[in-house]
Amino acid sequence: MIVNFAQRAHNHNFEADWIVRSLLDTDFYKLLMLQFIWKHYARLPVTFSLINRTTRISLAAQIDEAELRRQLDHARSLRFRRSELTWLAGNSFYGRRGIFEPAFIDWLSGFHLPEYRLDYRDGQVALCFEGVWSETTMWEVPALSIVNELRTRTNLARMSEFELDLFYAHAKAKLWSKINTLRGIGDLAVSDFGTRRRHSFLWQEYVVGAMAAELGKSFTGTSNVFLALKHDLEAIGTNAHELPMVLAALESDRGGLRDAQYRVLELWQQTYGGALLVMLPDTFGSAQFLANAPSWATDWTGIRIDSKDPFLAGEEYIDWLQARGADPGTKRVLFSDGLDVDDIVALHRQFGGRIKDGYGWGTLLTNDFRGFHPRGASDFEPISLVCKVTEAAGRPVVKLSDNSGKATGSAAEIARYRKVFGQAGIARAPVLV
Repeated sequence: MIVNFAQRAHNHNFEADWIVRSLLDTDFYKLLMLQFIWKHYARLPVTFSLINRTTRISLAAQIDEAELRRQLDHARSLRFRRSELTWLAGNSFYGRRGIFEPAFIDWLSGFHLPEYRLDYRDGQVALCFEGVWSETTMWEVPALSIVNELRTRTNLARMSEFELDLFYAHAKAKLWSKINTLRGIGDLAVSDFGTRRRHSFLWQEYVVGAMAAELGKSFTGTSNVFLALKHDLEAIGTNAHELPMVLAALESDRGGLRDAQYRVLELWQQTYGGALLVMLPDTFGSAQFLANAPSWATDWTGIRIDSKDPFLAGEEYIDWLQARGADPGTKRVLFSDGLDVDDIVALHRQFGGRIKDGYGWGTLLTNDFRGFHPRGASDFEPISLVCKVTEAAGRPVVKLSDNSGKATGSAAEIARYRKVFGQAGIARAPVLV
């Protein structure tokens, strides 16, 4: 796909260009989790909140409130198209048809995003989504995509066409260099995980097209469902921290709180009939999760590593498998936190051939414009922006994470959770994206 990004950014009327073009413009795991929520917790009241962890950046100074409301309102007007629902119902995902139940597809035909609450305070965008879980959960990815791309558009508008031309030329050259580094590495499996914090929709589509064309079978697909449909790619994803965070918040005693992370696995396994069995253990700390995991957890396909030093976390998982008599060579490990090309090469060198290693490449694939501004400005440094569930059934929701810098929740609730889950293996590291 050939796009003159400089000319488009200089001459294009952004007001006529919607950031979110489809309800499928989301991560695949959101749809899988949505069906899980629809089956088990559809009417549970929850709140999601936008959180800018890069507090030095004032989003309020970079994003026009009226334009943000216009983009959010447009996203609320979207409905799933008939062709999109037909594809979801009939397509094969991970080699299996019928992952989405007919009743769920019927329910999606009437789905739309619920209302939002927006305020500007203390230099930041205060954006919240309150309602039932089966509706509010779908705001996460479009909200992040909208805010990130509006920041991009604001900063692009300050540049001349010549500056824009240089800017995108550098970005394309850097993308080529990254792809060239990965070219020819045997048994590599890399997928695009960059929707939530992308530079723009068009740039993500360009990057995905380049990866597919240049890396061949080493590029395994994209988490973006709309791009998977449009370009006949595999949709990649399973589940995220949101599920154990909410189920833990519903528990009132220590034992129930500790066991909620495993209750999620049981329900997930029931929901998908033994498919899509990839664990995400770091919601309350990976070390305690693995140490206390039920014996049947070793039967799961693999693990996604997020927030912990990936080299340590990968070895920890292999040791855990071997201690329980499982062969690591039959299991999968997906690395997905803040990866860049050098990380992928180094991790594959360490784990390739020992376990089925894969890489979900996110922000630094679809939003790496660092150092490219012709006048040296840092306007395009990616920021760590998240949209997390913060309340469930009137109770506060907590995430501890393997990186304490990513913990969410009040200080009192975080301290209470740490008394239950401990702090084994938890460290503090810079939060880059």
